[in-house]
Amino acid sequence: MSKIGFYLIQNPLQYLMNALVDFFAELGSMARFTQAAVISIFTPPYKRTITRSHMDEIGVGSLPIVVLTGLFMGLVSALQSIVELRSIGATSYLGRPLGTTIVREMGPVLSSMMVAARAGSAIAAELASMSIGEQIDALRAEGSDPIKKLVEPRLVACMLMSPILTILCDVIAFVGGGFVATRVVQVSSFFYWDSVMEVLTPAFIWGGLIKAFTFGFIIGIVACYSGMRTGFGSAGVGDATTRAVVTTAISILAVDFLLTKIFIVTWW
Repeated sequence: MSKIGFYLIQNPLQYLMNALVDFFAELGSMARFTQAAVISIFTPPYKRTITRSHMDEIGVGSLPIVVLTGLFMGLVSALQSIVELRSIGATSYLGRPLGTTIVREMGPVLSSMMVAARAGSAIAAELASMSIGEQIDALRAEGSDPIKKLVEPRLVACMLMSPILTILCDVIAFVGGGFVATRVVQVSSFFYWDSVMEVLTPAFIWGGLIKAFTFGFIIGIVACYSGMRTGFGSAGVGDATTRAVVTTAISILAVDFLLTKIFIVTWW
């Protein structure tokens, strides 16, 4: 039995209280970090060259995995929808459930998950290595702001590239769904795309883009925070990377629920 398990059995209340205090302390620290990062975004000078470089790394680097995710998401979603629609004789309307599900939920969530796994982990590992090598302390010693120089470009790049990658993921998913529709249930290609376009209202499209933009903000904040608050040694880099990916994934799912509830109540 591990020490944590033994301590939990001996003093469950004390362990839970300590865990609760640590959670809120970490939450407060991340809130202060987020505040500093947001203020830095709107404060000149702006790191445009560095931001474009990170946009290339995040966008182009995540492109293959996002395209594959979108393709298989469309294929699987179409196959699952056919099973349900066939029972009511409505397989010709396959594009409608696909358009709604992909644009509103699966596209933003899954593409952001892939960006978090690929780019978020890389950001956390890079900043963790810099922190262990005392490069961040050296920036502070020379009077530079690490938030401005290291966090702001990566955060802005994540926020800008996530909606773009989500749009690409959605389009590829529709192509994959169209392949299943035309080859499996022999739906006319024109009828499939017409049914897809029927449900692509501005409210749905903007809702999906707002979700992707928010998820990009979460990816940048959590990845940078995890990397800059790493422990010592090579194990610290691994812990920071794991913490960044897991925390980002959970945060995306939680925020997705909140945004979906807000959009349904307000304008969906």
